[in-house]
Amino acid sequence: MSVETSLAAEQAANLLGGAEVLPQNGLTLKLAECMRPLRVKLGFDPTKPDLHLGHAVVLRALKRFQDAGHQVVVIIGDFTAMIGDPTGKEATRPPLSLEEVKVNAQTYLDQLGTILDLSRTEVRFNGEWLSKLGLTEVIKLAARTTVAQMLARENFARRYERNEPIALHEFLYPLMQAYDSVAVEADVELGGTDQRFNLLMGREIQEAYGQAPQVVAMCPILEGTDGVHKMSKSLGNAISLTEDPKEMYGKTMSIPDSLLENYFTLASGLPLSEVARISEGLKSGAIHPRDAKMLLARSTVALYHGQEEAKRAEESFVRQFQQHQLPTEIEEYPVNAGIPISNLLVQIGLVKSTSEARRVIDQGGVKLHKNSGEMETLRDPLGILEIPSEGLTIQVGKRKFGKLISPGAKTKTIEKQT
Repeated sequence: MSVETSLAAEQAANLLGGAEVLPQNGLTLKLAECMRPLRVKLGFDPTKPDLHLGHAVVLRALKRFQDAGHQVVVIIGDFTAMIGDPTGKEATRPPLSLEEVKVNAQTYLDQLGTILDLSRTEVRFNGEWLSKLGLTEVIKLAARTTVAQMLARENFARRYERNEPIALHEFLYPLMQAYDSVAVEADVELGGTDQRFNLLMGREIQEAYGQAPQVVAMCPILEGTDGVHKMSKSLGNAISLTEDPKEMYGKTMSIPDSLLENYFTLASGLPLSEVARISEGLKSGAIHPRDAKMLLARSTVALYHGQEEAKRAEESFVRQFQQHQLPTEIEEYPVNAGIPISNLLVQIGLVKSTSEARRVIDQGGVKLHKNSGEMETLRDPLGILEIPSEGLTIQVGKRKFGKLISPGAKTKTIEKQT
């Protein structure tokens, strides 16, 4: 092995950080052969308005390339989002409107800056080229692959075997994502391991258009807080990058102990040497899972909100869940008398709908904290609260609180002395 190749292999290992690469040693060869910064592509379809810690796994890999001087290219799939990625889907996705896509895309751009240096990031919208493809070009693109190749894709194969519908436009999705790589002349494309089919299709289409095929780097999938499925907003198991610090801390503390090592590796931002030390401590019993989880929560919040907010979030969690005290800051809400509890919770924003309010109440998740120190669990969604002059503190679930006060009182965030 030449000195240049040896150095490239070391650089590749540092950049990948445990990601699977195809072809094997492909990144090492790209680094050794190219006498310029690599063009490293990552695409997002703005189907939901928030990025979460699962997205951040790949974004942090992209940041390593950026820090090493390579040109990162983020593609916002404004065009492909209107079709929907069939990856992992057992049914055709409902299409999004252009307006929904635009709103979500702007939210994505606002959040990318929490990880990437946007001044050095090339941001492209794939509608720039895909919307200009005529039917002739689309037919030529579709001719680059076969139905048999598409049906080799796991979720398509399952649906076909069960005689469930597969819309023709779903076959176009991986071809369009692949064409993105042609349009931006990608040297490397990052994605999750669930994107293998789409990413490898990019290599095929680039070759068909006379380009050197990209290297594919696939990052591990981060499980959601339920410990079962991959992190997803639609499954309700996600921790958003824009999550309130206290909410982010609390959600991280709720993950199963079995996920600790994976979260430390993929989401904490701690050096791998520190992650290895914690992992060994958990296995030997030298580190208690609760202490490890608090370090994980603190480190994760600090990544996105800073050390001071992480400290405050931890203090709030300890006070609320370990010392069983109310939070120091509780928002006040003036409310009128005579409103059923289920409607009142919607009015002040602690739940999204009366059906959700009824469900939480049925589960015993709504409580009143009285000034006497007593706590009452509310059981009747149609019940009417009497609000004393000093107000009432209401709790929904584990982490949502509000202080109910009579109309006309000055609204402010109160601080409870502890």
